Amino acid sequence: MKILVCISHVPDTTSKINFTENNTTFDTNGVQYVINPNDEFGLTRAIWFQEKQGATVEVVTVGTAEVEPTLRKALAIGANSAIRVDMPALDGYAVAQQLAAVVKNGGYDLVIAGRESIDYNGGMVPGMLAAMTGANFVNTCISLEIDGTTATTVREIDGGKETATAALPLIIGGQKGLVEESDLRIPNMRGIMMARQKPLNVVPPVDSNAETQTVSFEKPAAKGAVTLVDAGNLDQLIDLLHNEAKVI
Repeated sequence: MKILVCISHVPDTTSKINFTENNTTFDTNGVQYVINPNDEFGLTRAIWFQEKQGATVEVVTVGTAEVEPTLRKALAIGANSAIRVDMPALDGYAVAQQLAAVVKNGGYDLVIAGRESIDYNGGMVPGMLAAMTGANFVNTCISLEIDGTTATTVREIDGGKETATAALPLIIGGQKGLVEESDLRIPNMRGIMMARQKPLNVVPPVDSNAETQTVSFEKPAAKGAVTLVDAGNLDQLIDLLHNEAKVI
């Protein structure tokens, strides 16, 4: 079985976020980047298939040279090889077009993508990728088993879970639950050393077009000051809830 795991290069949520050029450009200075958490769950599941069923695992991302440390981390976790499509990730549609070209040329049985990335939270790439390649698709996937050419999946739906089977090739949008958090892997020294010897192939982009553009960024409004009310002063509390908080 040949598996492709789509990896997003995203800012760590602990990083301080700022914008430049009149709030139109994300400031990358001092920002630590990581593997998108939803993608990390998918990568861990792919490594399980590698160890238990002899699958070959390849990772891919769309980005310029600065994303390569994230790919190397994926290789250190256990992926066999990596692909970097050499262009900036302009928007979800352009990224899906690039990934679709990789999928069509790679002959993959299973493509695992994260449900969404934690930077823009678009949640659009896996579904568009499936449409562009004609593969079966399961989103919000929290369980995946493969038996021959048949996949059994469990996905979250409103008010519960849904179990479905699908024939390979299959694309899933994975998330937390695909593996347990305790099963996520931290690269060890041996993995880091081996990752240096694994192939990281840089491929040119295919013709694509971005359908959206960033106009500006805006940070959430700062939280207001906390007002303390004496436990016995109910009239003041009611007045504040009515006239300031406007919740009653």
